[in-house]
Amino acid sequence: MTTGPVIVVGAGPAGMAAALAMHRIGHEVMLLERYSEALPAGSGLSLFAPVVKALAALGVDTRDLGAPCSVVFERQDGRVLADIKFPPEVGAYGGGFFGLLRPALYRRMSAALPAGVLQPDRTVTGIKDRGDDVLVELADGERISAALVIGADGINSTVRTTLWGPSPIREHRLHVLCGFTFDLPPSARRDVCAIGLDGVIQASYSEIVDDGRRGHQWWIIEAWDPETPPPADLHERAAKLAADYGSPMPDLVAATRPEDVFRWQIRDRKPIKKWSKGRVTLAGDSAHATSPYAAYGAGMGIGDGYFLGQVLAGVDLADRDAVTAALRRYEDHRVHHTSSQVQLAYILGQVLHRVPAPLRPVRDLFLNRSGILQKRVGEKSPGEIVAQLEEMDDRVFSLR
Repeated sequence: MTTGPVIVVGAGPAGMAAALAMHRIGHEVMLLERYSEALPAGSGLSLFAPVVKALAALGVDTRDLGAPCSVVFERQDGRVLADIKFPPEVGAYGGGFFGLLRPALYRRMSAALPAGVLQPDRTVTGIKDRGDDVLVELADGERISAALVIGADGINSTVRTTLWGPSPIREHRLHVLCGFTFDLPPSARRDVCAIGLDGVIQASYSEIVDDGRRGHQWWIIEAWDPETPPPADLHERAAKLAADYGSPMPDLVAATRPEDVFRWQIRDRKPIKKWSKGRVTLAGDSAHATSPYAAYGAGMGIGDGYFLGQVLAGVDLADRDAVTAALRRYEDHRVHHTSSQVQLAYILGQVLHRVPAPLRPVRDLFLNRSGILQKRVGEKSPGEIVAQLEEMDDRVFSLR
C-alpha cells in the first residue's frame, strides 16, 4: 500500500496550481523544478474570470492581480469585428478578462506555496508506474516512491514522452514580439484589451496592473520562418510594424524600453486525447502546449491544477482504482476544452497570417461581412466562461 507523496514535475503556472490544489485537499506534495527557481517565460499574459476564481480557491492572493478589461477585435482602421460582452456572472470576480505581467503571477503563486513544497534544482530523469506507487528517478541519483505523479514540465515534457512516446513540435511559422511599459502616453486606452488585425499582422494591447502600477502590455504577431534569424533589433522591428496602426499602438511601442521587448517563435504540439495512465497524468503545456494566438496557456494550466484538486478531493491515493477513476473525471473536464482552444489558436494564426496573398481579399471580405469572429469569439466565449464557472466547486478546497 502506497504512502508516498504526490509529486508534481515543473513549477510553471500549471505545476504550482496542481501543488497548491494537492495541499489544499490534504495530500502531501512535492513540487520538483529543474531550475534554481520558478522562472517565468515571456512578459505579459491574460487571465479570465474562471482562472481568477481558481487562484483564489487555491489560496493565491488575487487582490489587484491584473487590470480588468473589456475585449474587442478590431480592424486596422478601428472597425470592430468582435466585441466580447462578459455576462453579469463574472462581476463577482472583478471582471471577465485581466491583463498582467507573468512575473507577478509567479510571485503570487509562489508566495501561496507552503514552505518546503517547492524544491528547486531537482531534475526528473525517469518515472515508472509500479502499480502501488510510481518510482521517480532524479538526476542526482535519488529515487522517490510517489502515490501520484503530475507532469507539468512544459512543451518538452519528460513525463509526457514517458507515457505516450515522442511527438513532433508543430511550427506555426509565426513569431510574436511583445513588451510592456508603465510610461504611458496620453493616447493609452484604459480598461480595454484591443486585438488589432490588418490582414497581415496582429498588433494588440491591454491594460495591466503590476504591484499597484498601471501600465500596458502589447504584442505583435507576424509570419516568420523559424529557420530565419530573429530581427537584430526587436524594438525597431516592433516599431516598424506598429507604425501602420492607429493610436495608441505606435505610442505604446515607442514608450517601451528596448530591454522590455521580447520575442518568441510560436510553436505547439498537436493535442492528445488521453493524458493519464495509471498513477501518472499531465497538466499545462505538457498536455496541451498552445500558441499565445487567441489562447491562454497559463490560464488553462491553472485550470488543470484546480480540477485535479476537485476530482482528487477525498480520494484514497492508496486505492489505484479510485485514483484512475478520478483521473478519468479530470480528463472529462479538461481534454475537449483545452484541445479545442489549441486548435482554434493554430487555425486563427494560419488563416490570419499564412494565407497566400491572392486569397487575402476573399478572406478579408469573409471576415468583414460574415460576422464569424463575433459569433465564434464575441458570443461563444462568454458562454464558455459561464459554463466553466458553473462546473467549479470551491467547497472541496475548504473541507480540510
